[in-house]
Amino acid sequence: MPLFGKSHKNPFELIKSVQEALIAVEKGDKKAEKATEDLSKNLVSIKNLLYGSGDNEPQIDIAVAQLAQELYNSNLLLMLINNLSRIEFEAKKDVAQIFNNILRRQIGTRCPTVEYICTKPEILYTLMKGYEKHDIALNSGSMLRECARYEALAKIMLYSPDFYNFFLYVEVSTFDIASDAFSTFKELLTRHKILSSEFLEANYDNFFSEYQNLLNSGNYVTKRQSLKLLGELLLDRHNFTVMTKYISNQDNLKLMMTLLKDRSRNIQFEAFHVFKVFVANPNKPKPILDILLRNKEKLVDFLTKFQTDRADDEQFNDEKAYLIKQIRELKPSEDTRASSSNQLSSQQSSSSSSSHHQHPSA
Repeated sequence: MPLFGKSHKNPFELIKSVQEALIAVEKGDKKAEKATEDLSKNLVSIKNLLYGSGDNEPQIDIAVAQLAQELYNSNLLLMLINNLSRIEFEAKKDVAQIFNNILRRQIGTRCPTVEYICTKPEILYTLMKGYEKHDIALNSGSMLRECARYEALAKIMLYSPDFYNFFLYVEVSTFDIASDAFSTFKELLTRHKILSSEFLEANYDNFFSEYQNLLNSGNYVTKRQSLKLLGELLLDRHNFTVMTKYISNQDNLKLMMTLLKDRSRNIQFEAFHVFKVFVANPNKPKPILDILLRNKEKLVDFLTKFQTDRADDEQFNDEKAYLIKQIRELKPSEDTRASSSNQLSSQQSSSSSSSHHQHPSA
């Protein structure tokens, strides 16, 4: 009995049929409607070959290997992604399922589709731009997050100029798309710890100047998610260098102190988890120490009354008590004392000089 049964197309025939249907759909002529139907049917056949259907088990390795090879040879993955908007609603979901299944395919420790996409990075760039089209944004997001699981693909996306478009995508007015984009953004920044820390160190200024806009966003969800992610990034031990740089900047401290007083309790809570990193730093630069010292009494008073109804949150209350203790015990550094002393001397000298000029001696 033939491997694919009498009525079933083999992988080569399936891929050829999908290709022909896509070309007709792209042209948009009178054959396009029939081609769209054929495309949907053939995509279901490919999906069934990979996942099985009803009583039918997924196809054996040799069939999947043939299918994958034909996908690579024909450049069909990119063709499908380029035409995702032209494909029927259910077929869009089938494309994402086929893509994700083929991506996960392994031969020993090798991932052939990952290797293939590394040679065709435009697949990733096209998927990223999918967030700009409402009808394919969520399908594109599903495929992107699957790609982000593989370090080699995550690296291509992080170091692409298109990565910075995520700062726009997470702010779009459609909630589902903004949330999906943020999930992908977070996945790229947190899954591969060393890759992420190297990227953040190498692109610190560009990245955090854009990130500052998210923390000041007028969109509550964006602001809260961004604050929460910032806390996670700073507290990850792999990001020690990035954390040290971030908590040495007085503008960042001022922003967190402002967000502690935000009208949203959830924003306040997330800001607290970033603010604590500034206070807990044993090597505070002088500008940071000066701000904390100037506001010492106010901060102790504010934190003592801060979210007192979280009585059951033991960790939060322990951290709050620790911060209050740290702030109470803050003392000017030698630099600060020396600076004050020099200032005083300078004022005295200036005063003496001024007096000398007003009353010249005979």
